Amino acid sequence: MGENELFNIIISKGSLKQGVYNHTFSTFKLFKKILASLSEEYSRLDIQKQQSIPFVYSDKGDFQFELEFAGDMLIFMMHTNIFEFSRYHEVMKTQYIRDDKERSYCGMINIYNFLADSFRYNRFNDVGYLIGRIFINKDLHYFIEGKREIGYLFNNFGQAVMDERAARQIIESAILYTVNFDLLTPPFENVKEVTVQDLLNTLDSMKIKTGKRLGFKFQGDHEELTLPSP
Repeated sequence: MGENELFNIIISKGSLKQGVYNHTFSTFKLFKKILASLSEEYSRLDIQKQQSIPFVYSDKGDFQFELEFAGDMLIFMMHTNIFEFSRYHEVMKTQYIRDDKERSYCGMINIYNFLADSFRYNRFNDVGYLIGRIFINKDLHYFIEGKREIGYLFNNFGQAVMDERAARQIIESAILYTVNFDLLTPPFENVKEVTVQDLLNTLDSMKIKTGKRLGFKFQGDHEELTLPSP
């Protein structure tokens, strides 16, 4: 292999990944813009409703932002690296990828759900859940792996283009999923014992894990819903 050929490969692959990164970063900024807009819309509601049920958007830097509402926290995080899918992944079976393998290189945005009290009271043992992850490629096409309202959109990868309408739909779906993802009491056997140290701590800082489905296995973990392509 000659030097020119080697350098051309390096430049070609690097340019591909840089382009995907730029699309992912622009998508992340679009998400921020939409959440800021939703927060502003919420602020125009009756003041008493705002005070009793917060809807607070917080920008945490280039690669993270948060939304607190109704006792929940959604955390959006953009990964700074570019990924390619395993050849066994469903998306690799689509004609869209077969026509151009470079389309399988994607940036990734993760959406996590935590209880707001876990952060408010520093309950470091509490757990959160990855409820969806968004993949964006060089064509600004996207699909989502996730649960129910978040959906599993690999079938629409070739048609679904990320724009303001799609971004708002994703955010609203994540919020709706979280609102309907309720906190259940943990199984009695899992919490029947408590240490003296735990008991001496305040209730909110007890070292007993809290999570919406901690200790439970429920069918919804395996249910998927396909959202309509924008």
